[in-house]
Amino acid sequence: METAAHRRAWWTVLVLCGSMLLGSAADLRAGTLLSPGSAALVRKSAEPFGVFAFAISTGNLHQKWFALKDKLDGDMVQLALCDGDRDNCASPAALKLLAIVDQARTRDGRARLGETNRAINLAIRAANDGADDVWSTPLATFQRGAGDCEDYAIAKLAALRLAGVAADDLRVVVVRDIRAGADHAVVAARLDGHWLMLDNRRMAMVEDEDARTYQPLFVLYPSAVMRYVDEPVQASGSAGRQVSLITANAEAR
Repeated sequence: METAAHRRAWWTVLVLCGSMLLGSAADLRAGTLLSPGSAALVRKSAEPFGVFAFAISTGNLHQKWFALKDKLDGDMVQLALCDGDRDNCASPAALKLLAIVDQARTRDGRARLGETNRAINLAIRAANDGADDVWSTPLATFQRGAGDCEDYAIAKLAALRLAGVAADDLRVVVVRDIRAGADHAVVAARLDGHWLMLDNRRMAMVEDEDARTYQPLFVLYPSAVMRYVDEPVQASGSAGRQVSLITANAEAR
Protein backbone atom coordinates (compact mmCIF):
# COMPACT_ATOMS: atom_id res chain seq x y z
CA MET A 1 0.00 0.00 0.00
CA GLU A 2 1.26 3.44 -0.87
CA THR A 3 2.15 5.42 2.25
CA ALA A 4 1.92 9.15 2.75
CA ALA A 5 5.73 9.30 2.70
CA HIS A 6 5.80 7.57 -0.69
CA ARG A 7 3.22 9.98 -2.06
CA ARG A 8 5.24 12.95 -0.84
CA ALA A 9 8.38 11.51 -2.43
CA TRP A 10 6.69 11.03 -5.79
CA TRP A 11 5.24 14.53 -5.60
CA THR A 12 8.72 15.95 -4.97
CA VAL A 13 10.09 14.11 -8.02
CA LEU A 14 7.26 15.42 -10.20
CA VAL A 15 7.81 18.99 -9.02
CA LEU A 16 11.56 18.76 -9.70
CA CYS A 17 10.97 17.35 -13.18
CA GLY A 18 8.49 20.10 -13.93
CA SER A 19 10.92 22.73 -12.73
CA MET A 20 13.71 21.39 -14.95
CA LEU A 21 11.42 21.37 -17.98
CA LEU A 22 9.70 24.72 -17.55
CA GLY A 23 11.87 26.72 -15.17
CA SER A 24 10.52 29.14 -12.62
CA ALA A 25 7.88 31.70 -13.50
CA ALA A 26 10.49 34.43 -13.01
CA ASP A 27 12.86 32.70 -15.45
CA LEU A 28 10.15 32.49 -18.08
CA ARG A 29 9.16 36.12 -17.62
CA ALA A 30 12.77 37.23 -17.95
CA GLY A 31 13.50 34.87 -20.82
CA THR A 32 16.62 33.50 -19.11
CA LEU A 33 15.96 29.79 -19.58
CA LEU A 34 17.29 29.87 -23.12
CA SER A 35 20.44 27.79 -23.31
CA PRO A 36 20.79 26.19 -26.78
CA GLY A 37 19.30 22.72 -26.89
CA SER A 38 16.91 23.39 -24.02
CA ALA A 39 13.39 22.07 -24.45
CA ALA A 40 11.98 24.90 -22.33
CA LEU A 41 8.82 26.53 -23.61
CA VAL A 42 8.49 30.27 -23.38
CA ARG A 43 5.12 31.42 -22.12
CA LYS A 44 2.68 32.40 -24.82
CA SER A 45 2.51 36.00 -23.63
CA ALA A 46 6.28 36.44 -23.67
CA GLU A 47 7.02 36.31 -27.39
CA PRO A 48 6.03 38.24 -30.50
CA PHE A 49 2.94 36.80 -32.22
CA GLY A 50 1.89 35.14 -28.93
CA VAL A 51 3.08 31.70 -30.01
CA PHE A 52 5.04 29.17 -27.94
CA ALA A 53 8.71 28.71 -28.86
CA PHE A 54 11.46 26.30 -27.86
CA ALA A 55 15.26 26.48 -28.11
CA ILE A 56 17.09 24.59 -30.84
CA SER A 57 20.78 23.69 -31.06
CA THR A 58 21.18 22.61 -34.69
CA GLY A 59 20.37 23.84 -38.17
CA ASN A 60 21.64 26.40 -40.63
CA LEU A 61 19.89 29.31 -38.92
CA HIS A 62 21.43 28.43 -35.56
CA GLN A 63 24.89 28.26 -37.15
CA LYS A 64 24.46 31.60 -38.92
CA TRP A 65 23.22 33.40 -35.83
CA PHE A 66 25.97 32.17 -33.52
CA ALA A 67 28.65 32.74 -36.15
CA LEU A 68 27.43 36.33 -36.38
CA LYS A 69 27.19 36.85 -32.62
CA ASP A 70 30.92 37.28 -31.91
CA LYS A 71 31.29 39.70 -34.83
CA LEU A 72 28.24 41.61 -33.64
CA ASP A 73 29.74 41.90 -30.16
CA GLY A 74 32.89 43.31 -31.76
CA ASP A 75 30.86 45.89 -33.67
CA MET A 76 29.08 46.95 -30.50
CA VAL A 77 32.42 47.54 -28.78
CA GLN A 78 33.68 49.61 -31.72
CA LEU A 79 30.44 51.59 -31.84
CA ALA A 80 30.62 52.28 -28.10
CA LEU A 81 34.21 53.52 -28.44
CA CYS A 82 33.28 55.76 -31.36
CA ASP A 83 30.24 56.97 -29.47
CA GLY A 84 32.48 58.16 -26.66
CA ASP A 85 35.09 59.80 -28.93
CA ARG A 86 33.64 60.88 -32.27
CA ASP A 87 36.70 62.97 -33.22
CA ASN A 88 39.00 59.96 -33.16
CA CYS A 89 36.57 57.44 -34.67
CA ALA A 90 38.21 55.93 -37.74
CA SER A 91 35.05 54.24 -39.06
CA PRO A 92 32.78 56.28 -41.38
CA ALA A 93 30.24 53.44 -41.14
CA ALA A 94 30.16 53.74 -37.34
CA LEU A 95 29.69 57.51 -37.52
CA LYS A 96 26.84 57.13 -39.99
CA LEU A 97 25.06 54.61 -37.76
CA LEU A 98 25.70 56.72 -34.66
CA ALA A 99 24.10 59.72 -36.36
CA ILE A 100 20.89 57.66 -36.53
CA VAL A 101 21.32 56.66 -32.89
CA ASP A 102 21.72 60.32 -31.91
CA GLN A 103 18.38 61.19 -33.50
CA ALA A 104 16.69 58.22 -31.83
CA ARG A 105 18.01 59.30 -28.42
CA THR A 106 16.16 62.60 -28.72
CA ARG A 107 12.86 60.71 -28.82
CA ASP A 108 11.04 58.40 -26.43
CA GLY A 109 8.86 55.33 -26.69
CA ARG A 110 7.19 54.69 -30.01
CA ALA A 111 8.82 57.75 -31.60
CA ARG A 112 12.27 56.35 -30.82
CA LEU A 113 11.41 53.03 -32.45
CA GLY A 114 9.82 54.69 -35.47
CA GLU A 115 12.75 57.05 -35.99
CA THR A 116 15.19 54.14 -36.00
CA ASN A 117 13.05 52.07 -38.33
CA ARG A 118 12.63 54.86 -40.89
CA ALA A 119 16.22 56.10 -40.75
CA ILE A 120 17.79 52.67 -41.28
CA ASN A 121 15.30 51.82 -44.01
CA LEU A 122 16.44 54.97 -45.83
CA ALA A 123 20.14 54.50 -45.10
CA ILE A 124 20.45 51.01 -46.60
CA ARG A 125 19.73 50.00 -50.18
CA ALA A 126 17.84 46.73 -50.53
CA ALA A 127 20.05 44.06 -52.10
CA ASN A 128 19.67 40.29 -52.28
CA ASP A 129 22.58 38.11 -51.16
CA GLY A 130 21.45 35.35 -53.48
CA ALA A 131 22.33 31.76 -52.66
CA ASP A 132 25.11 32.79 -50.26
CA ASP A 133 22.66 34.49 -47.85
CA VAL A 134 25.42 36.26 -45.88
CA TRP A 135 24.41 37.69 -42.50
CA SER A 136 26.33 40.94 -42.10
CA THR A 137 27.20 42.95 -39.02
CA PRO A 138 25.85 46.52 -38.72
CA LEU A 139 29.19 48.12 -39.63
CA ALA A 140 29.65 45.84 -42.65
CA THR A 141 26.13 46.70 -43.83
CA PHE A 142 26.65 50.45 -43.40
CA GLN A 143 30.03 50.26 -45.09
CA ARG A 144 28.46 48.50 -48.04
CA GLY A 145 25.37 50.69 -47.94
CA ALA A 146 23.18 47.75 -48.90
CA GLY A 147 21.74 44.57 -47.45
CA ASP A 148 18.78 42.24 -47.34
CA CYS A 149 16.09 41.85 -44.68
CA GLU A 150 18.22 40.29 -41.94
CA ASP A 151 20.93 42.93 -42.45
CA TYR A 152 18.35 45.68 -41.88
CA ALA A 153 17.09 43.82 -38.80
CA ILE A 154 20.57 43.34 -37.28
CA ALA A 155 21.45 47.00 -37.86
CA LYS A 156 18.20 48.09 -36.18
CA LEU A 157 18.88 45.78 -33.26
CA ALA A 158 22.30 47.39 -32.70
CA ALA A 159 21.01 50.95 -33.13
CA LEU A 160 18.15 50.44 -30.69
CA ARG A 161 20.45 48.94 -28.06
CA LEU A 162 22.78 51.95 -28.40
CA ALA A 163 19.77 54.28 -28.20
CA GLY A 164 18.85 52.81 -24.82
CA VAL A 165 16.23 50.15 -25.58
CA ALA A 166 16.59 47.16 -23.23
CA ALA A 167 17.84 43.92 -24.80
CA ASP A 168 14.91 42.02 -23.26
CA ASP A 169 12.52 44.19 -25.27
CA LEU A 170 14.10 43.36 -28.63
CA ARG A 171 13.99 40.27 -30.85
CA VAL A 172 14.93 39.37 -34.40
CA VAL A 173 12.02 37.36 -35.78
CA VAL A 174 12.13 35.20 -38.90
CA VAL A 175 8.69 34.92 -40.47
CA ARG A 176 7.07 33.40 -43.51
CA ASP A 177 5.52 36.06 -45.71
CA ILE A 178 2.50 34.11 -46.88
CA ARG A 179 1.53 36.66 -49.51
CA ALA A 180 5.00 36.82 -51.07
CA GLY A 181 5.72 33.11 -50.65
CA ALA A 182 9.13 33.78 -49.06
CA ASP A 183 10.83 34.05 -45.68
CA HIS A 184 11.62 37.41 -44.15
CA ALA A 185 13.32 38.88 -41.06
CA VAL A 186 12.18 41.82 -38.93
CA VAL A 187 12.95 43.34 -35.55
CA ALA A 188 10.24 43.08 -32.91
CA ALA A 189 10.34 45.72 -30.18
CA ARG A 190 8.21 45.52 -27.04
CA LEU A 191 6.55 48.74 -25.91
CA ASP A 192 3.97 48.89 -23.12
CA GLY A 193 3.40 45.16 -23.37
CA HIS A 194 2.87 45.15 -27.15
CA TRP A 195 5.25 43.95 -29.86
CA LEU A 196 5.86 46.32 -32.78
CA MET A 197 7.33 45.12 -36.07
CA LEU A 198 10.26 47.17 -37.47
CA ASP A 199 10.24 46.10 -41.08
CA ASN A 200 12.43 47.22 -43.98
CA ARG A 201 9.41 46.85 -46.28
CA ARG A 202 7.41 49.59 -44.60
CA MET A 203 8.04 52.84 -42.76
CA ALA A 204 5.04 52.52 -40.44
CA MET A 205 5.25 50.03 -37.60
CA VAL A 206 2.44 47.56 -36.95
CA GLU A 207 1.74 45.33 -33.98
CA ASP A 208 2.40 41.63 -34.33
CA GLU A 209 -1.30 40.76 -34.22
CA ASP A 210 -1.92 43.05 -37.18
CA ALA A 211 0.84 41.50 -39.32
CA ARG A 212 -1.56 38.85 -40.56
CA THR A 213 0.41 37.89 -43.65
CA TYR A 214 3.44 36.96 -41.51
CA GLN A 215 3.67 33.49 -40.01
CA PRO A 216 6.36 33.32 -37.28
CA LEU A 217 9.06 30.67 -37.73
CA PHE A 218 11.99 31.57 -35.44
CA VAL A 219 12.81 34.14 -32.78
CA LEU A 220 16.46 35.03 -32.11
CA TYR A 221 17.89 35.95 -28.71
CA PRO A 222 21.51 36.88 -27.92
CA SER A 223 21.92 33.46 -26.30
CA ALA A 224 19.59 31.20 -28.26
CA VAL A 225 17.59 30.49 -31.38
CA MET A 226 13.98 29.65 -30.63
CA ARG A 227 11.67 27.83 -33.01
CA TYR A 228 7.98 28.58 -32.89
CA VAL A 229 5.85 25.53 -32.22
CA ASP A 230 3.37 26.17 -35.03
CA GLU A 231 4.78 24.72 -38.26
CA PRO A 232 4.61 26.80 -41.45
CA VAL A 233 2.06 25.66 -44.01
CA GLN A 234 3.79 23.58 -46.68
CA ALA A 235 3.59 25.40 -49.98
CA SER A 236 3.27 23.61 -53.29
CA GLY A 237 4.12 24.31 -56.90
CA SER A 238 6.02 27.48 -57.76
CA ALA A 239 5.39 29.00 -54.31
CA GLY A 240 7.04 26.01 -52.68
CA ARG A 241 10.16 26.47 -54.80
CA GLN A 242 10.53 30.01 -53.50
CA VAL A 243 11.18 28.98 -49.90
CA SER A 244 14.36 30.76 -48.81
CA LEU A 245 17.48 29.18 -47.33
CA ILE A 246 16.59 30.48 -43.89
CA THR A 247 13.91 27.82 -43.47
CA ALA A 248 14.99 25.27 -46.04
CA ASN A 249 18.32 24.71 -44.26
CA ALA A 250 17.11 25.09 -40.69
CA GLU A 251 16.95 21.39 -39.84
CA ALA A 252 15.87 21.71 -36.27
CA ARG A 253 14.09 18.43 -35.66
